[in-house]
Amino acid sequence: MKNKLSRFAVPYEVWMAIFVVAPIVIIVVYAFSSADGGFSLENFVNMGEYTDVFLRSFKLALIATAVCLLIGYPVSYWMSREGNSFQRMAMVLIMLPMWMNFLLRTYSWMTILENNGLLNQLFQKIGLIALYNRVTGADVEFFQMINTQGAVVLGMVYNYLPYMILPLYGVIVKIDSRLIEAAEDLGCNSTQVFSRVVLPLSVPGILSGMTMVFVPAVSTFYISQKLGGTDTVLIGDVIERQFKQGNNPNLGAALSLVLMILVFICTGIMNRFGGDNEEGGVIV
Repeated sequence: MKNKLSRFAVPYEVWMAIFVVAPIVIIVVYAFSSADGGFSLENFVNMGEYTDVFLRSFKLALIATAVCLLIGYPVSYWMSREGNSFQRMAMVLIMLPMWMNFLLRTYSWMTILENNGLLNQLFQKIGLIALYNRVTGADVEFFQMINTQGAVVLGMVYNYLPYMILPLYGVIVKIDSRLIEAAEDLGCNSTQVFSRVVLPLSVPGILSGMTMVFVPAVSTFYISQKLGGTDTVLIGDVIERQFKQGNNPNLGAALSLVLMILVFICTGIMNRFGGDNEEGGVIV
């Protein structure tokens, strides 16, 4: 029986070998190779000049992850407390932007945030820009929202927020209501029930959501290119340029390898902190 079941795993193993293992092997080979194909560590030696880019990428990714958590947790908790029909409708609304192409969603924010975009036009019509000029003594025609780090974080949050809500909702909605009732019977108020029961039980969902947001956010390049401009360069932009414009795939592979290792370390740390919370909350 076991041998028969193992046969069904063969296509999956082949798929993993072709689309997961093989690309990683190619990246490793390129990272430790020079332009002429020989072994070299020069790609890693020259990586020091991109330290600021690494730090900026991790900083913006952490900020976006924190914002997604601050928004996603209350939304997930609120959804779990409502009826089934409302939960289904809310889930459709949350998933709706993901049915649209990623590039189109980013372009829509360019239209909203640009200097002559929808937001600046609205601020001009309601007199907010004129009020700002009178209060500060400035003479601005628009608020600079595009080509800023804030715009990049906004784009990350908008695109990756569903990745935070989905695992959080999936964990919170499965919390046994009898645990909450037991805590209330023991004299806990709503704040104590949340902090001592709901929050500890939802830690796996928090860690899963943080991982699902942080990993794509730290390696993104299209969001930073369209919403951050040339002043907000992330490590994904550098890697993309090395492969396309810089004609240096070896350096791009080395940067990709280091980024992958750093992401694995961060993910391992987050999972390590959540390792003792799998059994859920404790009523004190």
